[in-house]
Amino acid sequence: MRYIWQHIKTIIETYTGSLPLAHFLKNYYKLHPILGSRDRKILGAMAYSYYRAAKGFTTNSVEEKILACMQACRSENLLPPALLASGLPQLDFFPDNLFQTNTAISEGITKSEWLHSMCSQPNLFIRIRKDKKKVTDILDNHNIPYTFASSTCLSLPNGAKIDALLEPDTYVVQDASSQQTGNYFQPKKNEMWYDCCSGAGGKSLLLKDLEPGVRLTVTDRRETIIYNLHQRFRLYHHHLPVANVTDVANKALLEKALGAKKFDNIICDAPCSGSGTWARTPEQLYFFDPKTLNEFSSLQKTIAINVSHYLKPGGRMLYITCSVFREENENVVAEIIKQTGLHLNRSRLINGTSIHADSMFIAEMQK
Repeated sequence: MRYIWQHIKTIIETYTGSLPLAHFLKNYYKLHPILGSRDRKILGAMAYSYYRAAKGFTTNSVEEKILACMQACRSENLLPPALLASGLPQLDFFPDNLFQTNTAISEGITKSEWLHSMCSQPNLFIRIRKDKKKVTDILDNHNIPYTFASSTCLSLPNGAKIDALLEPDTYVVQDASSQQTGNYFQPKKNEMWYDCCSGAGGKSLLLKDLEPGVRLTVTDRRETIIYNLHQRFRLYHHHLPVANVTDVANKALLEKALGAKKFDNIICDAPCSGSGTWARTPEQLYFFDPKTLNEFSSLQKTIAINVSHYLKPGGRMLYITCSVFREENENVVAEIIKQTGLHLNRSRLINGTSIHADSMFIAEMQK
């Protein structure tokens, strides 16, 4: 274990959070090819456990803290039997210490639920688009366990090797809480829809699967992301949406992109802290700077207010974040309503912790 301890200490000392932890570890392993697959698995478990739980322990010993973190995250089974036999440290765990700011949490989830969820990786979720029985038969035949989170949502073990088994157009990898936002869409054929921060199109694809006949426009400020969205639409046999590369936070650029268009519904899946997904990327919790919340909420208000001008009378805007923070959720919605006169129909924090899923916020506002 001596060289494993040397490597994990080097990882912790040199990692700053500027890259996703998965990318950092991948680059680290390339620089140290002597590390075998078993070594990489142990180091990965140590690193992820550390960034999940380290702030919950008060010991100054790095080795003790890592071992305690692995116990808290239930990954100690990866350690060598000899080390387990010698006994692991029994330290008190203080989950509240993982997040020591006064940032308010949205209604629908408690701080305790949220922080305890950080100690384990959420499940893999897929949305079945077609051939449900064929999909489940393949999973059964290959002994891949699954449960139904809904009639079309399957929960599987993280890392399940399904991409080589299932037909690519039969399913979409999409978190269970993200899938639940579709319950608010209620699309009708020939309606004009606008996904203003489309990313690679997760919500847009969900919309088109619910009603292929909607007339969709998407925007994102990244050309490569729009390209990826187009590739996904082709994979799932949907007509390509009208797409523009633009920064919707810039009112002039938005007007240039959309002109006089008006929409029946707008999906505003706004950039956010991502705190509802931090169990997947615990390094973001560990390195979180509370000052960034004000930057996110300011951007969210600007985007939502800008795009609200493109709603038809009676049109709806679905404001969505993957955050659990009130400052990005209820507070932003209140400001949108104040600035635009939109009416709040309903809002909800979709708490995914009980099924090992992400958590998301959605508010339905109407003009």
